[in-house]
Amino acid sequence: MRGHCVDRVWQHDPTQYAPARYRRVCRYRAFVPDPIVGIRFEMDARLAGIISDAENAIRELNAAARPSLAPLARLLLRAESIASSRAEGMQVDVRQPARAEARAEMGRRAATSPLDILANVDAVEVAIREAAGGAPFNVDDIRTIHRRLMERAPHSHIAGRIRTVQDWIGGADYNPCGADYVPPPPEEVPALLDDLCRAMADDGLPPLVQAALVHAQFEILHPFDDGNGRTGRALIHVVLRRREIAADYVPPISMVLAADKALYIAGLAEYREDALASWLEHFAAAAARSAQLAQSYLAEVRELMDGWRDALAAGANPRSDAAAWAVIEVLPAHPIITAPIAAAATGRAKSAVNQAVVELEEAGILLRLSRSRRNRSWEAAGLLDLIAGLEAGKPPRS
Repeated sequence: MRGHCVDRVWQHDPTQYAPARYRRVCRYRAFVPDPIVGIRFEMDARLAGIISDAENAIRELNAAARPSLAPLARLLLRAESIASSRAEGMQVDVRQPARAEARAEMGRRAATSPLDILANVDAVEVAIREAAGGAPFNVDDIRTIHRRLMERAPHSHIAGRIRTVQDWIGGADYNPCGADYVPPPPEEVPALLDDLCRAMADDGLPPLVQAALVHAQFEILHPFDDGNGRTGRALIHVVLRRREIAADYVPPISMVLAADKALYIAGLAEYREDALASWLEHFAAAAARSAQLAQSYLAEVRELMDGWRDALAAGANPRSDAAAWAVIEVLPAHPIITAPIAAAATGRAKSAVNQAVVELEEAGILLRLSRSRRNRSWEAAGLLDLIAGLEAGKPPRS
């Protein structure tokens, strides 16, 4: 076991409602993991090969995609965020976040769940950007990621706040005595989070091993009252960016992990039981599959964009420096777009963008979603269907 259990007594809070059978004093066991700074273990040649292959797949993804497809990095994050949110019970399809983003940009109200997904994308983007700066990663950075993820949630008051009470997973809502897993008592969490941040600065392990251990340790700690899954998945991105094997594109590893929730939970249990090789193999396999899946979809999006360019050339065929060509380049990051979004993303003047939208609509590249003359938005033809396939974990054209 990678840690130890502590026996605790649960006292019911009389100010909180609970059925009579949950008001009794009961005993439970909380798990306190060992620190991970300086962790060392034996890795046989077979596992080392699996991890090396997965890291190479991530490097190949980045080499194949750069530099012209930078907007696709957000597409990958969007697909992963949708899948992650579904794993946590949010029922959304790929079009809802895209439409919510467009509505929010126009100053109009949008549904909460899609905005939560967009907050997830934004939080991971910020984390990755700040991690690339090379400054030491600390607990405040983790709190910032959590705050961004949770600031739109109905219980936004917990955003960025380390828990101060015991929580648990599974069992009854009223006490932890029959829970599937009870994470460390709250007084243990600050020191363990400090240890985790120091482990993120340790380059003594292969990057993918470091990401796997940091992610598992964070989920075992469960340091927030909610949003731990999304925050822990963001840390995978942070580690791989800091270790420079994913300079532009972090493949949607957690999307693949979330596809089989039972297997993922079993993997975390193996980590707790010190079966590190099994957890690392599971994590590396998910990383390799996600990198291959992402590369397949990036190729599909490139082909789609080539088709858009051909359609534009066959239609208006504007000058080579026209705004319509620039709008095509940013569509992967904005599958539903408005004129203000297009102007901000391309840096082009409003008048040029308005002309570009006309040309792209006439070429069948942008599909108008509203006939109103105000607050108009367009969908990029074919793009959301590709995102849906990626989010479902299906190979393209399957």
